[in-house]
Order: sequence, then structure tokens, then C-alpha cells
Amino acid sequence: MKTLRIALLGFGNSGKALAELLVDKQQEIIEAYDCKVIVTAIATGSRGIVLDSGGIDLRRAVSDITENGAFSEGTPGLETGPELLGDGGAEQVLARGDFDVLCELTPLNIKTGQPAIGHIRKAFARGAHVVTANKGPIAWAYRELRDTAAERGLRFYYETTVMDGTPVFNLAEHTLKLCRVQEVSGILNSTTNFVLEEMEKGVPYDEIMRSGREKGFIEADPAMDLEGYDAAAKITALLNVLMDADMTPDQVDRKGIEDVTPEQVRALTAEGKSLKLLCRGWRENGRVFARVAPEAVEKTEFLATVHGTTSVVTIQTDLMGRLSIVEEEPEILQTAYGVFSDLLRVITE
Repeated sequence: MKTLRIALLGFGNSGKALAELLVDKQQEIIEAYDCKVIVTAIATGSRGIVLDSGGIDLRRAVSDITENGAFSEGTPGLETGPELLGDGGAEQVLARGDFDVLCELTPLNIKTGQPAIGHIRKAFARGAHVVTANKGPIAWAYRELRDTAAERGLRFYYETTVMDGTPVFNLAEHTLKLCRVQEVSGILNSTTNFVLEEMEKGVPYDEIMRSGREKGFIEADPAMDLEGYDAAAKITALLNVLMDADMTPDQVDRKGIEDVTPEQVRALTAEGKSLKLLCRGWRENGRVFARVAPEAVEKTEFLATVHGTTSVVTIQTDLMGRLSIVEEEPEILQTAYGVFSDLLRVITE
């Protein structure tokens, strides 16, 4: 029986959910693929690192972080110290960890994609496969990373970067062979969709923010979502993979919902319309262009039925026409499953 050794860069909610999924599905993985999956390294931004080539006790790690906010002192391979805070811990795991696959789960830097891009480059340099849930590398350096992986015979998967575990990239790669993607569009940011819908109901803005933070999908500083940066990164990632756009988020014509007023939303409602933050990408004269902006849609249109934290992406192809994929009200398990499914691809392909 073979063993697949994994390093986790990041152990927040998605990292913990992935760890629990790996534990729960361990026996099924063994029976289905004759492979034992172990996590041999974990890097956190503020709690130190754990290096254990024999395999970390994931149940204990999740319990420690969830209940105590830190790994317990008796954790085998635990290292702490100021030099391991921030990206220092990730660098130590990349340099000293014993792993076959790097899972890049660090927070997104929407402006540059770093340091996640650097983490992936270093993993490739040492011959490791990479699975990333961080959309930054796909939005800022996809072609380079894709080509490097191919040149070195390594796997590079990123299903979770857009719409969590919904199989968007896998669908195109495996079931739309020789189809040419002509256009990509959708509602890709759940925060703005929720905010606009609540404004349509007449809920006061402060209450919308409070409710969204309590539910866990509105950040303390929601600017990245409200100003369209997250949506721009997602449409860029989609276009880079599905249309080989080789573009970056700063090339997207971006306008968020930060200036939208309740009066504007109510006026559109009276006209039988809803306001949605829409992402669009298309090919024109051999180039790919992209736009993120609030647009009014008729209540009778499909997009008007995309409620709350639900997302949708529509792919226009030459051979299969328009295909729409909807992810309804995702939770953290869907994010973890996206990474999990990519790890299974590493095992089987």
C-alpha cells in the first residue's frame, strides 16, 4: 500500500474541515485506492508549525485549535517562536517538511497573489504536487505555474478557488473536450449577493453587516467583497483556466456595490428588477476582456433567482451552448471537499 504525505499551509476553518474529512474518509480511501493519506506538516500564521513525518494526529490537532486556540504542548513535532509567525512557518515547512503534496490554504492577497505563488514555486522546485484553495496564484500567475508543473511532471489542481468544491474546472477539463469556451459569466461573490438581496427586502445596512458577520461570510473589513476585488479575482481565475486568458485581476474593468444606495435598490424593485454584481469575460479580436459591475436583471431572469450566498457560473461554448452550474448556500464542508477531491486526483491520475 502506498502512502501520500501532505503538508498543509494554513489551518483555519477550511484546513480544519479538510483534516476532519481526511480522518473520516481514511478507511474508504485505503479500500478504494490502496493508499494511506497522512498529514506530515502543518503551518499556521500564529500558532507555530507541526512537523511529524510519521503522520500528525489530526483529530487532536483540530480539537486543540478549536477548543484552546493553540496546539497542546505535548504535540509531537510542535515548534513555536517568533520566527515561525506569519510566513516564517510556511517557509520552514517548505524547507524541512516531508511531503508529496502541498495544500496551499493560506489567506488570499488580492493585490499580488503572494506569498502563495512563492509557496507553490518552492513546492514544485522540490518535486511536490500542489493543490491550492487560494485563488491568488490562479489569478496572478496561472500560466507560469501550470507550465512549470507540466514540465516537471507534477500535478497542479485548484478546484476550490472558485465556487468551493463545485466541479467547474473538472467539468470543463473532463467532459467538454474540444469545446471552445467563448464566454464566462456569473454571480461569484456571495457577500455582495447577500447584501443586495437584504437591501431589496428593506433591511437596514448596519443590520445586514451584523447578520453577515454573525453567519461568518462577511469579513470585519468587507471592502474586498463590496468593492469587487474578490469577484475580479474569481473571474480572472476562470478566464485564465477556461480561456487561457493569461490576465491578472488589475486588468478587469471593476466596479463594486460600495456606492449602491437603498433608494436605488428599492427603485429597481418597483420596476420588477433585482440588482446583482455580475462577472463577465469574453473574447474579442483575439483578446479576452473581463468586467465586474452591478447590473439590473429582470425578476423573470434566471440570475434573479440566485439568492443569498448561492453562486452561479455560466459557460458559453461553441459545441455545447450555454451551461450553468449553481452552488446553493455553501458551507465550509464544500470548501474542504474541493481540496479533498483534488487530493484524490493526485492519487488516481
